Amino acid sequence: MATVVLDNGAGLAKVGYSTDKNPRLMPNCITKAKSVRTRTFIGDQIDDCKDLSGLFYLLPFQKGYLVNWEIQRQIWDYMFGKDCLKVDLHDSNIIVTEPYFNFNSVQEAMDEIFFEEYQFNSVFRCNPSFLSQYKHCKEKDQKPLCSIVLDAGYSFTHIIPYCKGKKLSHCTKRIDVGGKVLTNHLKEVISYRQLMVMDETYVLNQLKEDVCYVSQDFMKDMDIGRKKGKENTIARDYVLPDYTHIKRGYVKPIEETTGRAKDGEQIIRMNNERFAIPELLFHPSDVGIHEMGVAEAVVHTIQSLPEEMQPHMYSNVILTGGNCRIPGFYSRMESETRSMTPAEYDLCMKKPENPSTYAWEGGTLLAKDPQMKKMSVSREEYEENGHNICFEKFDV
Repeated sequence: MATVVLDNGAGLAKVGYSTDKNPRLMPNCITKAKSVRTRTFIGDQIDDCKDLSGLFYLLPFQKGYLVNWEIQRQIWDYMFGKDCLKVDLHDSNIIVTEPYFNFNSVQEAMDEIFFEEYQFNSVFRCNPSFLSQYKHCKEKDQKPLCSIVLDAGYSFTHIIPYCKGKKLSHCTKRIDVGGKVLTNHLKEVISYRQLMVMDETYVLNQLKEDVCYVSQDFMKDMDIGRKKGKENTIARDYVLPDYTHIKRGYVKPIEETTGRAKDGEQIIRMNNERFAIPELLFHPSDVGIHEMGVAEAVVHTIQSLPEEMQPHMYSNVILTGGNCRIPGFYSRMESETRSMTPAEYDLCMKKPENPSTYAWEGGTLLAKDPQMKKMSVSREEYEENGHNICFEKFDV
């Protein structure tokens, strides 16, 4: 029987069969384009759109929680339907992720949709970090007792400790900085300094992914950013797409970076913005979010645990989520965490090859686990006991 694994992120949904090598990555939104008034684009249909300027987004998630069911259902219909996975719903199981600290009403609605509307054979609902730590345990020769997952996603960054595969909910921490905050801040900074781009979320998100990096020494990079001419090794020109000749924005090589646009080009000059934007992950107080940075929060979370767990936690830190793909994130995270970690403990951080899809890969492994049948809820059980059985079985 086929098992569908759906890591239903607020920004990017990762979906595929447990037998697939890689998931399909799908923006978890419905998009309308100015250039095409007649149709809406669901998920990755946006790749068919020729002009991506001034897109209008309909998002099922707000502030990290699923609030708009109409939109989410359209996206799921497309995912499971004939254009995408062609799922035979009655003969399929599903492993689906949901946000941390999810509301009961949202959970109930989710169970109802999967069992009553889609009529999946069985459902297993969990947090993405559960799948990440499951995969981490499977990859290690000696199964670790404890691990701590940093999940740096679209809406929030969460830090979740696990002991023997059980989540320690009372010690989970959340920082209100995610990929959306970084993109929005970049839009504001560019709009104030250079060019009005408040409507260009899609293009600016690509710009963030193409040129931003995490600085290893913020003040040193700021000094380099102040220099003129060839001495400034940080400044780059980013050529914006015009959707006639240039289909996607790109970074000019350093030798062509002059700060002046050639004929018909429109450029954004990225100087200290390249590293000042991702710096928010480490210092949210820079934009008035009075919370700890990610490295400090990891150490704080571990120190709030019983002392005998702490060395195990420090030696199994797993970095997942899209923000971990920003160049320099891993080394900065390691050096900052190491400086706050007691000297007698070893620190071992794991950065997966692709932090975005790590939880989905964990789901594909879990689907093959013989215990999976016990952990999930079958349609018969749901019809007999209703939502209560899901509430008892799922550790969310």
